Amino acid sequence: MKRYTYRFLLLSLSLMIALATGCSADQSAEIASASDKVQIVTTLFPQYDFVKQIAGDTVEVTLLLPPGVEAHAYEPTPHDIVKIQNSDVFIYTGEEMEPWAHKVIETVGEDHIVVIEAGQGLFDLAAEEHDHEAEDHDHDSEEHDDEAEDHDHEAEDHDHDSEDHDQDGEEHDHDHSGADPHIWLDPVKAQAMLQNIEAGLVKVMPENAALYSENSKAYQNEIEMLNTAFKEAFSKTESKTIVSGGHFAFGHFIKRYGLEYKSPYVGFAPDAEPTPKRIAELIDFINESHVRAIFYEELVDPRVATVIADETDAQMLMLHAAHNVSKEELESGISYVEIMKQNLENLKIGLGYKEGE
Repeated sequence: MKRYTYRFLLLSLSLMIALATGCSADQSAEIASASDKVQIVTTLFPQYDFVKQIAGDTVEVTLLLPPGVEAHAYEPTPHDIVKIQNSDVFIYTGEEMEPWAHKVIETVGEDHIVVIEAGQGLFDLAAEEHDHEAEDHDHDSEEHDDEAEDHDHEAEDHDHDSEDHDQDGEEHDHDHSGADPHIWLDPVKAQAMLQNIEAGLVKVMPENAALYSENSKAYQNEIEMLNTAFKEAFSKTESKTIVSGGHFAFGHFIKRYGLEYKSPYVGFAPDAEPTPKRIAELIDFINESHVRAIFYEELVDPRVATVIADETDAQMLMLHAAHNVSKEELESGISYVEIMKQNLENLKIGLGYKEGE
């Protein structure tokens, strides 16, 4: 997404919310009377699942992202603003993941709804840490300058007028280049998100404090078992390098488990494209290193991963970042833990897990 588009989005949110408040009284009454339960709107699937696990049928929870929509390409619509405005609780990850949320909250007003920032205090992985592998296979001067812009992102935040920065902004405007926003993919941080959500829900419904605490601890235990399983698996894999043909969202994950990654992409922008040079370098690496698998993203056409797989003997395997789920996954009741277990099995295959060692 281009920087001017994002700025236009922020400026237009106020108008969108004004239009939303103009909905008829009948519509508002219909929404309010749909359920007597506390109405919760979450931006992404992890928060949606965490609320369901903690609160169960004591609340009515809605996932703002339509099933199958890629999260980084998402922009709130007037109808989405209506959902947020008519909810009791709005849960988002943080400004790093949803840069539009602050404007919505500011305009709707926190005196109107309870806002829970599920990722509060958890965004500590800087872009230069996330993008370290891109630097390793990007050596010509022009591309090196681009990477230097990524490293200097804090300084650039104070200088938005240069042409080079605007070009960088076009690539990274929606990729949250100040920090990797995918905190939920680190199981330890996912547990902390659960705690943040639990605390927020208890403030709204203190009468359910004991139930929410019990449910939250039970799900945290499930995620901790998942964390243990990842540690055990990676202690027995031939490779510690994840080779991805897509936008790599697992920065927090690889930091947790001491892994590395290679990808032809830089950042998470949905409209960014890797250069032919990056793709060729990755193909060479796969062939020279006898890499078993090339991983691809969920809900995105894996064009680049398919090209790389066709040029190598690498098997294509999905690595699901759980921003959102397909309609079929949502209807099946899939959970965050189930998605991460699928990732575990694919990583075992792709990295060469040796049973019994």
